[in-house]
Amino acid sequence: MSVETGTILHGIDLTVRDGEVVALLGANGSGKSTLVKALTGIVPITAGRAEVFGADVAAARRSVPWSRVGYVPQRMGPSSGVPATAVEVVASGLLDGKRLRPGRGARRKSLEALEQVGLLDRANDSVQVFSGGQQQRVLIARALVRDPDLIILDEPLAGIDRASKEALALTLGQMHAKGTTILVVLHELGELHGLIGRAVVLRHGRIVFDGPPPSAAPGHDHPDHDHVHAHGDTPPPGHKVPDLRSEW
Repeated sequence: MSVETGTILHGIDLTVRDGEVVALLGANGSGKSTLVKALTGIVPITAGRAEVFGADVAAARRSVPWSRVGYVPQRMGPSSGVPATAVEVVASGLLDGKRLRPGRGARRKSLEALEQVGLLDRANDSVQVFSGGQQQRVLIARALVRDPDLIILDEPLAGIDRASKEALALTLGQMHAKGTTILVVLHELGELHGLIGRAVVLRHGRIVFDGPPPSAAPGHDHPDHDHVHAHGDTPPPGHKVPDLRSEW
């Protein structure tokens, strides 16, 4: 995938190869979420191009094989007033522009996806009563249900408990083992550190670092570690790249 957009993102040149696990890091407002939304066609591209599996997202959106892509937004959207169960939300991941109802076997596939994220026993419960972490796992199951070759996750660790973070790391690890390409927006690597093979840091809409992630800082894996760090745009003297262990 290659993206070059204007206005919010400037001069972005990024390719994610098959089977890679890439983390997009940066402070709030750096352009991380805008980048993945450009890739998925949610926000318009004013200059340059974004390609997914060789198809131009802006010029030929319908030619993009979206059935091969799973997308996990930051949070579940507002309710329409009709409570949806977990299995119904997951089944919606099988819909596309060509069908209004999930196809045959949708419930079985949805239950299997919920089992992958540890929520099979809550399949028929309304997502409105779920915790933030449980809702996030439902969204992940919705992406998993189509068995994607590429999964894009926007801040999946934000606002969820440690158990949910560990469950997410396990699920993504299993997907990676099967060859799934993973692009994930993060503030810090956290529980996904062992999974990430490449870190791309954005600042003010530009890529300032693209390379291997650093080793975990001592104490980051401790349950009581609160991940509070100094922020700032200027790296310490002698450092050419930002400290990726920081919470952006």
